[in-house]
Amino acid sequence: MPRFAANLSLMYNEVPFLERFAAAAADGFEAVEYLFPYEHPHEVIAARLQSHNLTQALFNLPPGDWAAGERGMACHPGREAEFARSVQQALPYALATGCRSLHAMAGLLPQGVSPAQARATYVANLRAAARVLGPHGITLLIEPINTRNMPGYFLNFQQQAHDVVSDVGEANLKVQMDFYHCQIMEGDLARRLEKHIAGVGHVQVAGVPDRHEPDTGEVAYRYLFDRLDALGYTGWVGCEYIPAGATSAGLGWLREYRRSKKA
Repeated sequence: MPRFAANLSLMYNEVPFLERFAAAAADGFEAVEYLFPYEHPHEVIAARLQSHNLTQALFNLPPGDWAAGERGMACHPGREAEFARSVQQALPYALATGCRSLHAMAGLLPQGVSPAQARATYVANLRAAARVLGPHGITLLIEPINTRNMPGYFLNFQQQAHDVVSDVGEANLKVQMDFYHCQIMEGDLARRLEKHIAGVGHVQVAGVPDRHEPDTGEVAYRYLFDRLDALGYTGWVGCEYIPAGATSAGLGWLREYRRSKKA
C-alpha cells in the first residue's frame, strides 16, 4: 500500500503551522511535506518531527519573492548565484530533519528570455544543485505544473521534465509526478506513470478539477494507488490538496482505502 504524507501547507489550516505536525500524526500520517519551512528555525521543525514520530518527505528550495509572485528561479538567467544560495539555505533544514528530497521550482519564464535560454540555465543550475546535494544522499526533484494554476510556469509536461533530467545527467535528479497537474495538462495518467516510473522520485495527489480530496472529481485514485504498488513504487505519496471542509473530517478516503487493503 502506498505511504501517504500530509501536505501541511494545504492541509490542517485550522491550526497554526507548528501545530499541524501533531494533527497529522493524530490522523495516522507517518510523514509530512510542505512548501517552505524557512519561517521557523530548523531545530524547531526537527523537534516537531521527532516528538510526533514523523518523517519529513519533502519541501521546496526557497522560491525567490513568493509574495511578489515569483515561483522559483532555476530557469532565470542572471540569477545563478541566488539559486546556488537557495540550495545552501535549504541544506541545513534537510540535514536537521532527515529530509531526503528537495524540490527546485523552475520559475516563470522571464520576459525577454527565450525558452532555449531558460532551459540552458535550468539544466546548468540543476546539475550544480544535484552535485551539491548528492554527497548528502539527497534527491533533487523537478515538477511539471499546470498552466491554469500557475500561468507562465516553465515546466508543464512529464516528458519535458524527464528530458531535462536526461540532459542534466545526475543520478539524484528525479521528477515529482503530481497527478493533479498531469491530469489537467495531459491525462492518460496510468500510461504516463508506467512509462516514466523509473525516473519518478515523488508522487502527489489531489482531486481534479477542484483540488479537493482525491475521492472527488474525475481521477480514479484507488486504481492509481494500486498501480503504484504494482509498479514497485516505494516513495511517498504527498496529499497536496485543499480540504473541502475540516481536514480530518475529509480523510474518509484514506481510512476507507487503508481498510480495503487490510481486508
